[in-house]
Amino acid sequence: MYKLPKPVYDEKESGCEVTQDNGMVKELSGSKLKRMWKIPAGVLLLLIGLVAGGRALAQEEGRPEVVVLEASGPVVPPLSNYIERGLQKADERNAEVVILVLDTPGGNVNVTLEIIQAIRTSDIPVVVYVGPRGARAASAGLLITLAGHAAAMAPDTAIGASSPVGPQGQDLDQTAQEKAEEYLSAEARSLAERRGEEAVAVANAAVQEARAVSAREALDAGLVDFIAEDVNDLLDQLDGTEVEVGGRPRTLHTRNAILIPIPMSEVERALLILTDPNIVFLLLSIGITAIIVEIRSPGGWVAGTVGTICLGLALYGLGVLPVNWLGLVFIVLAFVLFILEIKAPTHGALAAAAIISMIAGAIILFSQPELAPFGHLSIPLVVGQSLAIGAIFVFLLTMAIRAQSLPPTTGYEGLIGQRGRVTRDLDPRGMVLVRGEYWQAESLSGEPVPAGSEVEVVRAERMRLWVRPVAGTLSPEDRAR
Repeated sequence: MYKLPKPVYDEKESGCEVTQDNGMVKELSGSKLKRMWKIPAGVLLLLIGLVAGGRALAQEEGRPEVVVLEASGPVVPPLSNYIERGLQKADERNAEVVILVLDTPGGNVNVTLEIIQAIRTSDIPVVVYVGPRGARAASAGLLITLAGHAAAMAPDTAIGASSPVGPQGQDLDQTAQEKAEEYLSAEARSLAERRGEEAVAVANAAVQEARAVSAREALDAGLVDFIAEDVNDLLDQLDGTEVEVGGRPRTLHTRNAILIPIPMSEVERALLILTDPNIVFLLLSIGITAIIVEIRSPGGWVAGTVGTICLGLALYGLGVLPVNWLGLVFIVLAFVLFILEIKAPTHGALAAAAIISMIAGAIILFSQPELAPFGHLSIPLVVGQSLAIGAIFVFLLTMAIRAQSLPPTTGYEGLIGQRGRVTRDLDPRGMVLVRGEYWQAESLSGEPVPAGSEVEVVRAERMRLWVRPVAGTLSPEDRAR
């Protein structure tokens, strides 16, 4: 139903019969209208927009979808989880291809093998793109790049240097080194076989000799398929390329594709941050400090809860990073020295030793050469954090000494020195009022003290107080005597 604008037509001249209900058209009959309805401009523009949007949507429905994943950082479990989740999303959307933008200094070999397996078993083609400019696919990044159904690099990028090291970043002995190199070089050769003999030779040299090559050298050797300025340039070059997925050839159609970026989740980003050695050291020191504070002053829950959470996150990072566990011994020793300083004050000697032990422990803990992919330990941060923790423990020590020097406030000891008022003459015994309580009292000198006089408690035991009058507080009657 449409409300009639005024004027719309001449009912008599048109020969039409119009039935209206409250100004709304219910029925319109007749053969010819003299004038057409006037359609408002807003409604007309809305109709035009809907039609244009529908046509654009119809055009987009025919465009292929390309899922883009950005894997930047060391190869650790959170990165593997992110890539597997992205591949699953791409499969659910039936994407044309997945572009894995890779920039990594390397990382854990076991995690690398998990990523390789996920890529090779994916039903959606995966193109690994080492980018943007200045990026690298070092160490484990080489194997991930070779695992892609196609590979590309941006200008000014590098790939290679994949010699194996021990789980703690140390150089392996000769036998273990030979075994690890043979295994990884076999894996690299297997992934590079489809790219030709020269690509196999370069991949083998990257493992056996820690060789790295530039983007142009990698392209000339057949290690990668394209050099692309960015993802859009890569999609233009990929269009019409044939790749092998699951043993079957597949032609990629990527021109005018719709890019579907899938970012890392907040949890994945947080776990990736926890592989930074500086963050791990901060969490470790804060966690232990908070737990000690909770033990020192029980009854609360904030310090204990925060300490437990920080310590748990730090242990996760230590489980991922290549660390020297001897350093953890020095850090624990530092906190033991801090506690001893509080229990048996040595005027700061143990606190100074604890600070030195903590600094040494942090340096030893993160001293492995293979820690480089995860970041470098900041020495100023370690020194500053150690001094801050030392200041916290010195503050606790000061408060403990001050508490020991304060006079007792409870029991008989807490009554010594307190003042009260005589309520019944002391002759030499009577009653006094101290702290709002009535006590049996006795004059310390044995001389009488009249009621109303102010007295001071000198001794207290067995429910009785020994008091002496405060000078100048005797009653006027007593003074007159």
